[in-house]
Amino acid sequence: MVWFETILVVLTLLTGIVWLLDKLFLARRRAARGGLLDEEPVLVDYSRAFFPVLAVVLILRSFIAEPYKIPSASMMPNLLIGDFILVNKFTYGLRLPINNKKFISISEPKRGDVVVFKPPHDPENNWIKRIIGLPGDRIAFQGNTLTINDQAMSYQTLGTYTGRGVAQGTESAALLQENLPGRPHEILEGDRAEGQGEWVVPAGHYFVMGDNRDNSQDGRLWPEVGADGQLLPDHNFLPEENLRGKAFLIWLNCEGWVCKDGFDASRIGTRIQ
Repeated sequence: MVWFETILVVLTLLTGIVWLLDKLFLARRRAARGGLLDEEPVLVDYSRAFFPVLAVVLILRSFIAEPYKIPSASMMPNLLIGDFILVNKFTYGLRLPINNKKFISISEPKRGDVVVFKPPHDPENNWIKRIIGLPGDRIAFQGNTLTINDQAMSYQTLGTYTGRGVAQGTESAALLQENLPGRPHEILEGDRAEGQGEWVVPAGHYFVMGDNRDNSQDGRLWPEVGADGQLLPDHNFLPEENLRGKAFLIWLNCEGWVCKDGFDASRIGTRIQ
């Protein structure tokens, strides 16, 4: 969340400034007056203790990996409600905290990547979906069949999915393997076939979809108007600057407060494909 990131940056800067001022000036003044160690101000003491910790957390979270929790069923069967995941923050380039502005480019997103981002109509929150369309692609979704650049994806039926954990019994959908070029993956398919249409991905944008096709608010269904009431050009597409990183690992599955609704140890260490 933006507020947590902002608080982390502010606290890191404040404690760092206090520590630096003390090291360069205040400590010398106390020594010149014959001050003792126990006369050190409380603020300086806390800043010296917390600044290294806050700085390490900020660097790791902003430039290495950031944890997220899956809140919805939109990426089932691959990501479940209660999964705690890690997101690689440097795969696509290094970005500044808070404003997410990229200052070093490293690589470009690939088709099939599972990414965390801020959707154009809900910029205060992080969402997670799979990249289906790259800039310039022609995407169509008709009758539960995905077509990319006039090539219809092939599907293999794997059985019926009935849900796991919190979603147990709430899902009853066909479990399929969608053979996305270079990234085959499992999806859920119901009988509603929502979000049908055709799109051409503009430059600097991506088209994203959830793996739970009938239960995902993704690029097919994003509104034309943002939370501020302003019209959103290219509202079906994810702007590159809204990317937060690439999801790569499940490190915990815990449902409910203190795992009271379930704990699935088998998901620990699962790579996100």
